Amino acid sequence: MKLADRMSRIDSSGIRKVFALAADLENPCNLSIGQPDFDIPPELKEAAFEAIEKGQNRYTQTGGVSALKDKIREKLSSKLGIENDGILITSGTSGGILLSFMTLFDPGDEVLVPDPYFVMYKHLLNLLGAVPVYVDTYPDFRLTPERLAAGLSDRTRAVLVNSPANPTGMVASKADFQAVADFADANDLVVISDEIYDLFVYDNDFISMGDLYENTLLLGGFSKTYAMTGWRLGYAVGPPDLVAAMEDLQQYTFVCAPSVGQAMGIAALDLDMRPYRESYQKKRDLIFEGLKDNFEVNRPGGAFYIFPEAPDGQGAKFCEEAIRNNLLVVPGNVFSERDTHFRISFAASDETIKEGVEILKRLGT
Repeated sequence: MKLADRMSRIDSSGIRKVFALAADLENPCNLSIGQPDFDIPPELKEAAFEAIEKGQNRYTQTGGVSALKDKIREKLSSKLGIENDGILITSGTSGGILLSFMTLFDPGDEVLVPDPYFVMYKHLLNLLGAVPVYVDTYPDFRLTPERLAAGLSDRTRAVLVNSPANPTGMVASKADFQAVADFADANDLVVISDEIYDLFVYDNDFISMGDLYENTLLLGGFSKTYAMTGWRLGYAVGPPDLVAAMEDLQQYTFVCAPSVGQAMGIAALDLDMRPYRESYQKKRDLIFEGLKDNFEVNRPGGAFYIFPEAPDGQGAKFCEEAIRNNLLVVPGNVFSERDTHFRISFAASDETIKEGVEILKRLGT
């Protein structure tokens, strides 16, 4: 069957390829999944049951239910322009990424994408005919005006930021983000800020780009913070004309975010999730301390990923060897134009992390 030409611009997810290689393994040590290992809090299960019993199983308004929008506006009260910003409830943060890219970028428009990057950015931009311009942030994974300037052209429309970051776990400082905000302002650029990991910041307070630069489209969600990955609930907050256009597009694509998920989201924003964050901070310390003497690796400040350099700088080759040793990790070239690193997710039990560290230490010697 002939497929649309645009499908040739994307490739199968490298993470799916890892799973294919590992298909014959029995009970592998799995440090590849970017999904919380805890179940959703019981309060959210109760909210879901109640919503179902009350018949809240139909379409909502395209833009989302008002009570959830109000909660999000309260959560983001420090965002510049929040009084006038539009708010759209999306089908996951991924849905917000797709809608924003489709709304903002024409074929040939360029977008500054920090490298390493979340895998979806590259493929969706390519699918739409926009041009990802990769901003090399190795070895410290910091986004600076000097690095951004190297990719700037008269076709540049936006800067993508993701802090805490997937796959590196790096967290931008306020000074870092202020410098990016000043650069974007000087060049009349939109900043798309993917803040899906906002709960998981371990050593400092979370800094939002939206607090520093008004022309920010902030994308967030409930999948990682509340382990609601299957409920597909996110939000987009930003300039009202942009968000209104995204809502128009949502009407003809996702229609609306899941109705029961929205009821859960209202309850979620009242929960104290600090014990979960503290648990993941301990997991971060466990894996970093286990790897630091055998690998070149930055200590992640957030999210639940760590991104070591592979021995001999050959990420894909190292991950294949790890799979042969019953360990699932993801090659860095899934998230980067380089193939020098590999990603570990420490969203796993402490026992699994300890097992993975021992395998990695043997392979890294």
